[in-house]
Amino acid sequence: MTGTPPLPTSPASERNKAPILAQLQRSLPATGQALEVAAGTGQHAAHFAAALPGWRWQPTEPDRSMHAVIAERCAGLPNVAAPVALDVREADWRLPPASLDLVYAANMVHISPWDATEGLMRGAGQVLRPGGRLVVYGPFVVEDEVLAPSNAAFDADLRRRNAAWGLRTLGAVSACADAAGLSLAERIAMPANNLLLVFTRR
Repeated sequence: MTGTPPLPTSPASERNKAPILAQLQRSLPATGQALEVAAGTGQHAAHFAAALPGWRWQPTEPDRSMHAVIAERCAGLPNVAAPVALDVREADWRLPPASLDLVYAANMVHISPWDATEGLMRGAGQVLRPGGRLVVYGPFVVEDEVLAPSNAAFDADLRRRNAAWGLRTLGAVSACADAAGLSLAERIAMPANNLLLVFTRR
Protein backbone atom coordinates (compact mmCIF):
# COMPACT_ATOMS: atom_id res chain seq x y z
CA MET A 1 0.00 0.00 0.00
CA THR A 2 1.47 3.34 -0.98
CA GLY A 3 1.00 6.62 0.83
CA THR A 4 -0.11 9.93 -0.58
CA PRO A 5 2.56 11.32 -2.91
CA PRO A 6 4.25 14.46 -1.61
CA LEU A 7 3.12 17.80 -2.94
CA PRO A 8 5.35 19.50 -5.52
CA THR A 9 7.91 21.68 -3.76
CA SER A 10 10.09 24.55 -4.94
CA PRO A 11 13.53 24.41 -3.25
CA ALA A 12 13.96 28.17 -3.80
CA SER A 13 10.63 28.93 -2.09
CA GLU A 14 11.60 26.69 0.80
CA ARG A 15 14.90 28.54 1.24
CA ASN A 16 13.58 32.08 0.97
CA LYS A 17 10.23 31.89 2.76
CA ALA A 18 11.66 32.54 6.23
CA PRO A 19 13.77 35.64 5.39
CA ILE A 20 10.92 37.13 3.32
CA LEU A 21 8.44 36.51 6.16
CA ALA A 22 10.78 38.26 8.59
CA GLN A 23 10.63 41.40 6.43
CA LEU A 24 6.85 41.19 6.08
CA GLN A 25 6.44 40.84 9.84
CA ARG A 26 8.69 43.85 10.36
CA SER A 27 6.81 46.15 8.02
CA LEU A 28 3.17 45.05 7.76
CA PRO A 29 0.37 46.02 10.15
CA ALA A 30 -1.44 43.33 12.11
CA THR A 31 -4.33 42.98 9.66
CA GLY A 32 -4.92 43.42 5.95
CA GLN A 33 -5.95 42.01 2.60
CA ALA A 34 -3.22 40.45 0.44
CA LEU A 35 -3.08 39.15 -3.11
CA GLU A 36 -0.22 36.87 -4.12
CA VAL A 37 0.70 36.83 -7.82
CA ALA A 38 2.12 33.62 -9.32
CA ALA A 39 1.79 31.61 -6.11
CA GLY A 40 3.24 28.48 -7.73
CA THR A 41 3.32 25.62 -5.25
CA GLY A 42 1.66 27.68 -2.51
CA GLN A 43 4.61 27.40 -0.11
CA HIS A 44 4.76 31.15 0.50
CA ALA A 45 0.99 31.46 0.87
CA ALA A 46 0.88 28.71 3.48
CA HIS A 47 3.93 29.95 5.39
CA PHE A 48 2.94 33.62 5.43
CA ALA A 49 -0.74 33.09 6.19
CA ALA A 50 0.07 30.81 9.12
CA ALA A 51 2.41 33.41 10.60
CA LEU A 52 0.14 36.40 9.81
CA PRO A 53 -3.29 35.28 11.03
CA GLY A 54 -4.73 38.80 10.79
CA TRP A 55 -4.14 38.85 7.05
CA ARG A 56 -6.56 37.48 4.48
CA TRP A 57 -4.43 35.87 1.75
CA GLN A 58 -5.62 35.37 -1.83
CA PRO A 59 -3.24 33.21 -3.87
CA THR A 60 -3.40 33.48 -7.66
CA GLU A 61 -1.68 31.30 -10.22
CA PRO A 62 -2.11 31.35 -14.03
CA ASP A 63 -1.32 27.62 -14.24
CA ARG A 64 -4.63 26.08 -13.20
CA SER A 65 -2.99 22.67 -12.74
CA MET A 66 -1.33 24.07 -9.60
CA HIS A 67 -4.57 25.19 -7.95
CA ALA A 68 -5.20 21.83 -6.28
CA VAL A 69 -1.62 21.84 -4.95
CA ILE A 70 -2.04 25.32 -3.47
CA ALA A 71 -5.41 24.43 -1.97
CA GLU A 72 -4.08 21.25 -0.36
CA ARG A 73 -0.99 22.98 1.00
CA CYS A 74 -3.12 25.74 2.54
CA ALA A 75 -5.86 23.44 3.84
CA GLY A 76 -6.70 24.24 7.43
CA LEU A 77 -5.70 27.89 7.14
CA PRO A 78 -8.96 29.84 7.47
CA ASN A 79 -7.37 33.08 6.22
CA VAL A 80 -6.38 31.66 2.82
CA ALA A 81 -8.94 31.89 0.02
CA ALA A 82 -9.23 29.31 -2.74
CA PRO A 83 -6.65 29.97 -5.48
CA VAL A 84 -7.80 31.70 -8.64
CA ALA A 85 -6.28 32.17 -12.08
CA LEU A 86 -4.78 35.56 -12.88
CA ASP A 87 -2.71 36.74 -15.81
CA VAL A 88 -1.29 40.06 -14.65
CA ARG A 89 -1.28 41.31 -18.23
CA GLU A 90 -5.09 41.38 -18.23
CA ALA A 91 -6.51 44.91 -18.08
CA ASP A 92 -9.15 43.81 -15.55
CA TRP A 93 -8.04 41.85 -12.48
CA ARG A 94 -11.72 41.45 -11.48
CA LEU A 95 -11.12 43.12 -8.12
CA PRO A 96 -12.62 46.30 -6.69
CA PRO A 97 -10.35 49.34 -7.11
CA ALA A 98 -8.32 50.32 -4.05
CA SER A 99 -9.41 47.21 -2.13
CA LEU A 100 -6.07 45.61 -1.14
CA ASP A 101 -3.32 46.39 1.34
CA LEU A 102 -0.65 44.16 -0.22
CA VAL A 103 0.19 42.70 -3.62
CA TYR A 104 3.06 40.20 -3.40
CA ALA A 105 5.07 38.66 -6.23
CA ALA A 106 8.18 36.48 -5.81
CA ASN A 107 10.47 35.28 -8.58
CA MET A 108 8.12 36.37 -11.33
CA VAL A 109 9.64 39.46 -12.94
CA HIS A 110 12.68 37.69 -14.39
CA ILE A 111 10.83 34.53 -15.48
CA SER A 112 8.21 36.27 -17.61
CA PRO A 113 8.18 38.71 -20.52
CA TRP A 114 8.50 42.42 -19.78
CA ASP A 115 4.83 43.06 -20.44
CA ALA A 116 4.07 40.92 -17.38
CA THR A 117 6.03 43.38 -15.23
CA GLU A 118 4.12 46.23 -16.85
CA GLY A 119 0.87 44.40 -16.10
CA LEU A 120 1.91 43.74 -12.50
CA MET A 121 2.59 47.42 -11.89
CA ARG A 122 -0.52 48.61 -13.69
CA GLY A 123 -2.77 46.15 -11.88
CA ALA A 124 -1.23 46.78 -8.46
CA GLY A 125 -1.67 50.50 -9.01
CA GLN A 126 -5.38 49.90 -9.53
CA VAL A 127 -6.19 47.43 -6.74
CA LEU A 128 -4.01 48.79 -3.91
CA ARG A 129 -5.39 51.27 -1.44
CA PRO A 130 -3.45 54.55 -1.03
CA GLY A 131 -0.44 53.61 1.10
CA GLY A 132 -0.81 49.93 0.17
CA ARG A 133 2.30 47.97 -0.70
CA LEU A 134 3.53 46.06 -3.72
CA VAL A 135 6.30 43.72 -2.55
CA VAL A 136 8.47 42.15 -5.26
CA TYR A 137 11.21 39.59 -4.56
CA GLY A 138 13.95 38.31 -6.83
CA PRO A 139 17.33 39.07 -8.44
CA PHE A 140 17.80 42.42 -10.19
CA VAL A 141 20.50 44.30 -12.04
CA VAL A 142 21.31 47.50 -10.13
CA GLU A 143 22.85 50.26 -12.20
CA ASP A 144 26.40 51.25 -11.16
CA GLU A 145 26.75 48.15 -8.98
CA VAL A 146 28.69 45.00 -9.87
CA LEU A 147 26.40 42.10 -10.74
CA ALA A 148 27.14 39.01 -8.67
CA PRO A 149 28.66 36.25 -10.84
CA SER A 150 25.88 33.86 -9.82
CA ASN A 151 23.25 36.35 -10.97
CA ALA A 152 25.09 37.00 -14.23
CA ALA A 153 25.17 33.25 -14.92
CA PHE A 154 21.50 32.94 -13.99
CA ASP A 155 20.59 35.80 -16.32
CA ALA A 156 22.47 34.19 -19.21
CA ASP A 157 20.75 30.85 -18.56
CA LEU A 158 17.31 32.48 -18.47
CA ARG A 159 17.90 34.24 -21.78
CA ARG A 160 19.08 30.99 -23.37
CA ARG A 161 15.87 29.32 -22.24
CA ASN A 162 13.59 32.15 -23.38
CA ALA A 163 14.72 35.36 -25.08
CA ALA A 164 11.88 37.28 -23.37
CA TRP A 165 13.15 36.37 -19.87
CA GLY A 166 16.07 37.76 -17.89
CA LEU A 167 17.02 39.91 -14.92
CA ARG A 168 15.50 43.38 -15.07
CA THR A 169 17.25 46.58 -14.07
CA LEU A 170 16.11 48.25 -10.88
CA GLY A 171 15.80 51.53 -12.77
CA ALA A 172 13.46 50.11 -15.41
CA VAL A 173 11.28 48.36 -12.83
CA SER A 174 11.09 51.48 -10.65
CA ALA A 175 10.18 53.65 -13.64
CA CYS A 176 7.46 51.21 -14.63
CA ALA A 177 6.10 51.29 -11.08
CA ASP A 178 6.24 55.08 -10.97
CA ALA A 179 4.14 55.31 -14.14
CA ALA A 180 1.48 53.22 -12.35
CA GLY A 181 1.39 55.47 -9.28
CA LEU A 182 3.77 53.40 -7.16
CA SER A 183 6.89 54.74 -5.43
CA LEU A 184 9.90 52.66 -4.39
CA ALA A 185 9.93 52.94 -0.59
CA GLU A 186 12.46 50.26 0.38
CA ARG A 187 15.16 48.19 -1.27
CA ILE A 188 16.19 45.36 1.06
CA ALA A 189 19.18 43.10 0.43
CA MET A 190 18.24 39.44 0.84
CA PRO A 191 20.21 36.17 0.89
CA ALA A 192 21.66 34.73 -2.33
CA ASN A 193 22.00 38.16 -3.99
CA ASN A 194 18.26 38.79 -4.16
CA LEU A 195 16.35 41.98 -3.37
CA LEU A 196 13.01 42.68 -1.75
CA LEU A 197 11.51 45.80 -3.32
CA VAL A 198 8.70 47.56 -1.49
CA PHE A 199 6.60 50.00 -3.52
CA THR A 200 3.82 52.09 -1.99
CA ARG A 201 0.68 53.33 -3.70
CA ARG A 202 0.62 57.09 -3.88
